[in-house]
Amino acid sequence: MKQLTPEGQQIINNIAQRYNFSPDAVFSMLLSVINGNGSMAQFNHREFGGSGQWMRGGMIMLGDMFNNGLKNSVSGLCQELANLIANQPDLIQTGSFQSQSQGNQQQSNFGGGQQQNSSSPTGPVSLFVPPPAGSSGNWWPVGLQFPTSTGSQNNVRYAYFATIHRLAIDVNGQVTLYDTLDHQIGGFSQQQSIGGSITFTSQYGLVDVGTLPIISIDNVPYQAPIQFQPEPVYVQPSPVNTQELIQDSDIFGALEKLANLKDKGILTDSEYSAKKAELLARL
Repeated sequence: MKQLTPEGQQIINNIAQRYNFSPDAVFSMLLSVINGNGSMAQFNHREFGGSGQWMRGGMIMLGDMFNNGLKNSVSGLCQELANLIANQPDLIQTGSFQSQSQGNQQQSNFGGGQQQNSSSPTGPVSLFVPPPAGSSGNWWPVGLQFPTSTGSQNNVRYAYFATIHRLAIDVNGQVTLYDTLDHQIGGFSQQQSIGGSITFTSQYGLVDVGTLPIISIDNVPYQAPIQFQPEPVYVQPSPVNTQELIQDSDIFGALEKLANLKDKGILTDSEYSAKKAELLARL
């Protein structure tokens, strides 16, 4: 987790005091706004009424849906945090699931031009402690460099490496590396819910990321569990007693003959019943 600088902690404390929230709640919302690339946030904190969602432009949904005062406070807090991180270096991804960064230029799936971060002449106050010297600060697995595109949305971020057919996805701090096979990926999307499934488009249409082979999870090689198939059990059929079948067939034939003799009046009803009972007793 990112560590606040003393200046950043003071800023968070001041904001928490003005909005009457705890610094812990404000810091958690800061991370949610960062994960939403500064334009949205999905959060879950008791001080904000539980789970909820904010989008730049005024859309706010809270678990405590009828608390208008809380809605106004949370909306104002998210907007201020979004403005706060706008000028932070390397804090907001250059692309999102709808707006991907390709190399040094940003290309939006829905159109639009390039985007540049503005800063004051003296430079913005750094909210977070920078990574150690010599560290690239990249969140994807070691050995992967120069992604074709990166982006983030909600609690998820991705880095796509087209030349080596690799896709890294970070969900709540757990990084999974996938083999993209022969897919030529053109864009990513996520369902508008916390933990929603991630999909991408390729020459084969819309594809679920979950169908790709997993290479590693948090830099640990992944081995798919072996599916054991039970061996078929052979049951030897019981031997057929041919003699019994022949005897049964003879008895049924005799019963048919008895019925014919009775129908022709050769046997009386009592004689037929006695002979029938005798043959049935032999079955």
